[in-house]
Amino acid sequence: MSRTTIDLWVGFFVAIGIAALLFLALKVGNLSSTSSGETYALQARFDNIGGLKVRAAVKSAGVVVGRVSEINFDPEAYMAVVSMKVDGRYKFPKDTFATINTSGLLGEQYIGFEVGGDAEMLKAGEVIKKTQSAVVLEKLISQFMFSKAAESDGPK
Repeated sequence: MSRTTIDLWVGFFVAIGIAALLFLALKVGNLSSTSSGETYALQARFDNIGGLKVRAAVKSAGVVVGRVSEINFDPEAYMAVVSMKVDGRYKFPKDTFATINTSGLLGEQYIGFEVGGDAEMLKAGEVIKKTQSAVVLEKLISQFMFSKAAESDGPK
């Protein structure tokens, strides 16, 4: 093989490697689109969103049904307002429960929809009334430590 042919093959494999790394980076960063179809907007208010980020998944029964599009703070109610874009193929009842959950070893957070039984469906722009905030590990540890300290300070 000539030197030019070897250089061509090396360049080819380097280009494939860079393309593979770019693909993985997009997958890990949730930057690849899930659906190019019709979506509708929903909102939910939470006391604490933990580490939830824009572009985080919105899942129902483990299936990605949308993405978080925006996170804002309501200065009047002192709550986080999370806006979501949900795939138009999926409709959810008005009594759907939105929770912030953690998945995987890296602790990626997502919004989970637990479907209710109401016959009326959520419409575009509506606010999900029933929510459960993220569980913050530091808060749980401090509550455990304070309860243990209170038990040891009791009557002897």
